[in-house]
Amino acid sequence: MPYTEAELIPLSALQHLLFCPRQAALIHVEQLWAENRLTVEGMHLHRRAHEATDELRGDTRIVRGLALRSLAHGLVGMADIVEFTPNDETRATTLRTTPLRGLFQAVKAEPAAWQVTPVEYKRGKPKSDESDRVQLCAQTLCLEEMLMVKIAEGSLFYGKRKRRTRVLFDAELRATTVAAAERFHQLFSSGVTPPAVYSAKCDNCSLISLCLPKIAGRGLAQQFLNRQFSLALSMEAPRSDPDDHEESA
Repeated sequence: MPYTEAELIPLSALQHLLFCPRQAALIHVEQLWAENRLTVEGMHLHRRAHEATDELRGDTRIVRGLALRSLAHGLVGMADIVEFTPNDETRATTLRTTPLRGLFQAVKAEPAAWQVTPVEYKRGKPKSDESDRVQLCAQTLCLEEMLMVKIAEGSLFYGKRKRRTRVLFDAELRATTVAAAERFHQLFSSGVTPPAVYSAKCDNCSLISLCLPKIAGRGLAQQFLNRQFSLALSMEAPRSDPDDHEESA
């Protein structure tokens, strides 16, 4: 059953979820955010990608900052770049003379005649987990639903490497992406933030001062609250009146 507009979740939430479920909940459930050097650098990289104008490079039309949505998977967001390349010369005129809406209609009318390639910009280098690939695949699921086209591959452009990394949208990656979307919808609906579990990657997280994984992960915060609660109860406990003892004597 399709999701409603009110139930759509940001594409970036899937990357947050795979990086750390607690981070995803802090950002999207508790609405907490903090910046550090890494997030600011990433923001500037995305801004440059979005603010540049659309352009033609040879037989490829480059569309920047394209709004995306999938009601089937409950996703919404924006693609840094989507490239449209016709498979033959007869459609090259469409790239140069047709407004964006017309280009979308042309792709829908003849999906096999076009190659659609999403490109996502990242500030660092390829990660050891699947978070970046899943975010790009989620963009692809949106594009396939919007344009009724099949997309075989996309690219991740990493700022440190200054070149693209090819990503194939195979069955395994698609299944991982769909499962991540379902997991996040469940997490968001529950409204429950997972407990902290400290690891080395926490040191680069902009939310570390809000999450406090070294303290919360060992239960020290809860122990402190329990002690304070017990102390408050002991201070409020009723005490016997000395006069009562005198009267009963």
